[in-house]
Amino acid sequence: MYNGIEVAGLAREFGRKVRAVDGIDLCVEPGEIFGFLGPNGAGKSTTVLMLTTLLPPTEGSARVGGFDVVTHAAAVRGVIGAALQQAALDPHLTAREHMRFQAALHGLPKARRVARGEELLERVGLQEVANRKVSGYSGGMKRRLDLAMALVHEPRVLFLDEPTTGLDVRSRTDLWDEVTRLAKEEGVTVFLTTQYLEEADVLADRVAIVDRGRIVVMDTPSRLKAQYAASSIEVIPRTPEDRRAVIDVLARFGPPAPASAAGIAVLIPDAARQLAAVVRALDDAGADVADLHVRSASLDDVFLAHTGRSTQSDPFPAALTAANQPDPVLA
Repeated sequence: MYNGIEVAGLAREFGRKVRAVDGIDLCVEPGEIFGFLGPNGAGKSTTVLMLTTLLPPTEGSARVGGFDVVTHAAAVRGVIGAALQQAALDPHLTAREHMRFQAALHGLPKARRVARGEELLERVGLQEVANRKVSGYSGGMKRRLDLAMALVHEPRVLFLDEPTTGLDVRSRTDLWDEVTRLAKEEGVTVFLTTQYLEEADVLADRVAIVDRGRIVVMDTPSRLKAQYAASSIEVIPRTPEDRRAVIDVLARFGPPAPASAAGIAVLIPDAARQLAAVVRALDDAGADVADLHVRSASLDDVFLAHTGRSTQSDPFPAALTAANQPDPVLA
């Protein structure tokens, strides 16, 4: 069975001709982790709602797992798992009860339900607290339970919409490890939306950056960083008198780059390899340096190059934000 995602001209229009998603084309290969990036309100969650059959598209088409999301919506729902922004959890039920209920909804045989639930609870690190009511769970525990529930029927395609918003570092790392394992060991196709560019850099085989409902660039993280971003070297002079010498030296290596209040920075392709040459030049100029560090190119640089703002900004006015139900921060 085909596990990929095929999207052509996908669009969603809300009231007053507001196009939250404005003609998206993409193809996600089976077993690929695909990062869908952008700020709140950019159309990420609306796209996921359409691909998971929860919202009909206004225009265009999409096939998930080989099935059309409009004409074969039930078949799509049978092959996908989804952990969306707000987990559908009952605070009065335990994790074990959630897993058994979810397994029953998906039609797993009775003999399989308990074993599958225990397997997934152990995988996401919740087995020791599985008999506690969800009302006492932290945000990270709820997100891990939501992921386990999305996997109970062994989906071929997994949608994760802002899966680590509000999680602590440990919980986020654990979820990253599990997502990677699912794709690499089980061949699950993962469609990941996030506004954390570091997350996409770590996890995704390819990423698309969406801005105002449109994809502005799409490629592997490494190629995007090589093409659109540059590393930099920042130097902090030891005294104000050394500042002029540092500026003169760094100007030989590249154009100015953003720096801290006390520092001077320049953009340098492959800055790590140029570091020794920069240090020698500073020594030759007699510049006394208090600190020096290299900043590698990142997807943040790529995003800024294409949109002119960070992922935390909201590109849409309040009316559109309300219509598009932007990404909430999980407790």
